[in-house]
Amino acid sequence: MTLDATDKKLLVLLQTDSKKTTKELSLKLDLSVTAVYERIKKLEREGIIKNYVALVDKSKIEKGFVVFCHLKLIQHTKEFLTKFESEVIKLNEVLECHHVSGDYDYILKVLVKDMEAYREFLVTKLTSLQHIGSTQSMFMISEVKNTTVISF
Repeated sequence: MTLDATDKKLLVLLQTDSKKTTKELSLKLDLSVTAVYERIKKLEREGIIKNYVALVDKSKIEKGFVVFCHLKLIQHTKEFLTKFESEVIKLNEVLECHHVSGDYDYILKVLVKDMEAYREFLVTKLTSLQHIGSTQSMFMISEVKNTTVISF
């Protein structure tokens, strides 16, 4: 599917506030309510819009401690990679897991209450996964930018 300028503007508006009504969106896009509705349905059908979510303020739910954990596996076989990936996706504390190039194999974004909770997670959950060779943890000092909006 090729996105036109209106689709792109609609996507930015929805990423900024997905609770806007089709009427509000139609006024911003200078389209009819029906045209906006049909465009949204098409974007959903095509899988461009995957989901609608609520973004939670982590500090207000006592989950303000963010850790970026760099991880090396002991070997780089397909079996070890797939086994690790199938296990790490089950860990609720892991918000993101990226297979990367460079000195480490994976970077995890982990969210917990505090340092004590991270230590507990590291000792009882993460390092109990098979095939992990080493880890290196970096702790977020402050969040400078965090957005979910993809611009065009």
